[in-house]
Amino acid sequence: MILKNFSKFLSLLIIIFFTFQAHSDEKIDIWKNQNLKKNNNLEKSTDNSSINIDKGISSLKKIEKNQKIQIIDGSIETSEEANVFGVYDPEDYDFDLNMWSNTKAEDVRASIKRLKKIKLSKTSNDILENILLSFSYPPVGMDEKEFVLLKINWLIENNRLDLIESFLKQNKDFEGKGRAVQYLVDQNISEANIKEGCEKIKFIDSTIRDSYLEKFKIYCLVFNKKNSQARLLLDLLREQNQSDKFFDDKINFLLKISDKTTNKINEKNLLNFYLSSVTIKDFKYKPSKQTNKEIWKYLSSANLINIEDLTDKKEIKELELAANNGQINSSIIFNIYKQAPFNLSTLINAKDLYQTLDSSDARSLIYQKYLLAEDTNKQVEYLFLLEDLFKKDNLSKVFSKILSNNLKKIGIENIPKKYRETAESRIERNEKFILGKVKYNDKVLHQSKIMKFYLENEEEKKIQKEINKVFKKINKNKKYFFSAKDLALLEALTTDGFNIPNNFDKKGLTAKYDVPKNLLSLIEKKQNAFLALKIVEIIGEDEPYQLDPETIYFITSLLNKMDLIKIRNKVLISALPQRV
Repeated sequence: MILKNFSKFLSLLIIIFFTFQAHSDEKIDIWKNQNLKKNNNLEKSTDNSSINIDKGISSLKKIEKNQKIQIIDGSIETSEEANVFGVYDPEDYDFDLNMWSNTKAEDVRASIKRLKKIKLSKTSNDILENILLSFSYPPVGMDEKEFVLLKINWLIENNRLDLIESFLKQNKDFEGKGRAVQYLVDQNISEANIKEGCEKIKFIDSTIRDSYLEKFKIYCLVFNKKNSQARLLLDLLREQNQSDKFFDDKINFLLKISDKTTNKINEKNLLNFYLSSVTIKDFKYKPSKQTNKEIWKYLSSANLINIEDLTDKKEIKELELAANNGQINSSIIFNIYKQAPFNLSTLINAKDLYQTLDSSDARSLIYQKYLLAEDTNKQVEYLFLLEDLFKKDNLSKVFSKILSNNLKKIGIENIPKKYRETAESRIERNEKFILGKVKYNDKVLHQSKIMKFYLENEEEKKIQKEINKVFKKINKNKKYFFSAKDLALLEALTTDGFNIPNNFDKKGLTAKYDVPKNLLSLIEKKQNAFLALKIVEIIGEDEPYQLDPETIYFITSLLNKMDLIKIRNKVLISALPQRV
């Protein structure tokens, strides 16, 4: 009888065990059955016969409703349940859900703070996104609220509209969701693209209680001529005391409930300003230094910036300052410069007279002189004179892109030699960073056709033959020097399972290159994600091909040791090949 009761008791415990297992698996399966190999999987661990029943029973007694179960080294451990937020599957970049589990929150905060001060290159930025936006649990000492806000704030600060949308699609309920949606909405309003902005209201659900977004949703119904639905939502908003006198007045006017509306321009937020602009007849507004950046942008996009009096130097200077701060497009300033009235005599003697004029007039005169110049030498001379005039008033940002575009238009080969070096430094590189066509050179290991494995996904058998072939050539050349870039490639090949000839003295050649000990210690502590973050700091503003060979070697060596192969390949593809 006792044995029978014990058997029932044991059966009940097993049922409870598997019930909690199913609950745990369901919470973690955020990718809908995508296989996360590196995540600790309870189901696999239950097959291990070494699990101690007594330990299992003892642990089960501690499990409460809002806890998750993990089996670590054969024992059951429990912790409070945590949500994970992100865009990328961590396995896509050789990480896992616990990628931050050995890293302190203050270390992550400090690193992100430093990165915000750097204008990251495209490769650096790509790697940072891979790290920061992979689904994962927070670092030690950081709760999920702070961790998700860190991600959202970074996306907003870097104006990553596409990734913000991806984040909203993949994460239903999280701290800062309303802010993320409002940012998308405001960006579209500021670009005078209301149709696109109204499409973002699909992200507004019952989890967001935000009167600003509810008001925008009502306006979108009016915009799309769904007046009856707009009235219904407006009534609900009023009942909840979430509307206000200004909004009611504007919507009633747009719905034609009333035929009058206030002519007062409301600058409290971008939506109010926009509603003012579309409901006030002959709308006119003079922005100032205090005007919100998004309002400046909207005025520029909607062609609402007009200067009736070109002699109003104060207004022109305010616009120049706004352009320098990125609040309006610089093209507005140069359109104003073109309209400045100068007589023929002044234009002919521009180089002698510009210094006697007000600073904005001087820039206007030299810009017009540049437009009239037909000789390349003169064009380049006036462009650099203009640059000096902008620098003098600390307005360099107004002119930097215009200067770059005009130098590109002239062509670096047509620029006089005395200006060529300066011109090359002023030409802004394409933000999309397009690498040139690869030119293979079998006399240099890291430029050889071996690189086809990383560049063209060439078959392993063909690459192994290529390795043997290149080494035969190198062995015949007694003067061949194995560079740090060669060693970076060879370590990658070894890590990827290729055979390197036995007579290659890898240990002797790599001994002279030191890998920073503080970074190696992070590998020992299994802080892969944090180490990858440190590598982003090291690459910084540069593309990998711009780094010195020793840095390329130790970065790829660290990535090999961490098994972060996909990130390593990004570095190799940029840093090693010879390109046209």
